Amino acid sequence: MSYRDLGRELSNWGRWGASDQLGTLNLVTPQRRVAAAGSVRHGITLDLSLPLDENGPQDATGTRSNPVHVMTRLPDAPVSPGGFHYFDDALFLHLQGATQLDALSHVAYDGMLYNGVTLDSITAAGASRLGVQNLAGRITGRGVLLDIPRSQGRDALDPREPITSEDLDRAEAYAGVRVGPGDLLLIRTGWLATFTNRGDREAYFASEPGLALETARWLRERDVAFVGSDTWGVEVAPSASGDVMPLHCVLLRDLGMPLGEMFVLDELGEMAHELGRAEFHLSCAALRVTGGVGTPVSPIVTF
Repeated sequence: MSYRDLGRELSNWGRWGASDQLGTLNLVTPQRRVAAAGSVRHGITLDLSLPLDENGPQDATGTRSNPVHVMTRLPDAPVSPGGFHYFDDALFLHLQGATQLDALSHVAYDGMLYNGVTLDSITAAGASRLGVQNLAGRITGRGVLLDIPRSQGRDALDPREPITSEDLDRAEAYAGVRVGPGDLLLIRTGWLATFTNRGDREAYFASEPGLALETARWLRERDVAFVGSDTWGVEVAPSASGDVMPLHCVLLRDLGMPLGEMFVLDELGEMAHELGRAEFHLSCAALRVTGGVGTPVSPIVTF
């Protein structure tokens, strides 16, 4: 089945109204957030983000570069009367250059974004519809980790290795958890270690293991609200069909499901294994970049 056919089958267009800009985040209801708070038992927190500095995963030859941190006021600045001295700095970055979220305005095909929004909504000023600011304060609730390699007795998946629906079922059974409506799902592949442990930027971006196209049906049947992974694109790359990012097309454009990329999940996998718990409270605070199609984020897990 082509990704267009699958997208038409699974489409959420109109499900939450013709003017909806939240997509599957509508599934994270207040009641589900209250229930998610009950998953906190140990008070242990983990930050799942990469550092924002020049040592990030981006290659200078690509379309994105690593963040540049600049001090704009140093100790040689004049001292105010009474001895008061202050310092300042600035950060220049691509919004999708490190741990980040894809907004629903990030991907289109056949002239349309999610919910029938047309491409003329994207201008030099940004996205007039489906901008990333709509995600602010919305991605918080019950998080679930499916550790695919651990469930198979491995450290990491191989390059170009697809994750199937059967793999998701197996990881669920291994973790003793059930992914359900409104969940914020994290998929660990171990692929980020290609960069964080080996420092191989080129290999990290050359390909990746990830979700196969057919898993879109699994995600839709479970009514998952959000998917994040430790890869740069969530889905297996290159794709089996040769299409460019077909799962992005179905999830973002047809289901209206925001995606999280380059999440640091190795420590989370160890902690989940140690505690014997694959569910937790997860909060991804999107920056309110008006008209942005992505945003850096520091996802916080609390056990």
